[in-house]
Amino acid sequence: MITYIKGRLIEKTPTKIIVECNGIGYDINISLNTYENIPDEENIKIFTYLQRKEDSDILFGFSSQSERSIFQQLISVSGIGPSTARTILSSISPSDIQDAVWSEDIDRIKSIKGIGLKTAQRLIIELKDKVELFDKKDIDLSGENFDIKKEALLALSVLGFSKSKAENVVSKVYFENKDIELQELIKKSLNKL
Repeated sequence: MITYIKGRLIEKTPTKIIVECNGIGYDINISLNTYENIPDEENIKIFTYLQRKEDSDILFGFSSQSERSIFQQLISVSGIGPSTARTILSSISPSDIQDAVWSEDIDRIKSIKGIGLKTAQRLIIELKDKVELFDKKDIDLSGENFDIKKEALLALSVLGFSKSKAENVVSKVYFENKDIELQELIKKSLNKL
């Protein structure tokens, strides 16, 4: 599999880029999120996912490993293919997808073109335990303090709570008040566990 391509950016549109590497031009499908995060510099590194079909091979590109990871998690959900996953990533950011899954925000996921109620429910159920916190350096978190969430999750896991249940509760408490202090986040999460 092709993990990443490092080369010269030849063309950049909201749906695809062409990267030349060692004399070969790679046509790579991208999401709007990747389009916004790829610099207009000549030399770039793009993380990739190769979809093999009977009649073609299609490359999908991502500005970060975290975005590629959420893409792979999305296509693992029954009924979501690479094109739908790309549409999801074009509609909302990877961190918003993570938050919607953690907080079981079906309406947020349903608002994406091509995603109905059943697919939104299936996506939340199947990804609930799979979605990990993104690496802060990989993704623009719009100033949100995700270190507090990580610290709270670590504290709750040390106290013996299951990771999936703790993630759900911490996420809900955090998004009710994003200015919350670490101790308060842990206390409120404990009250809900």
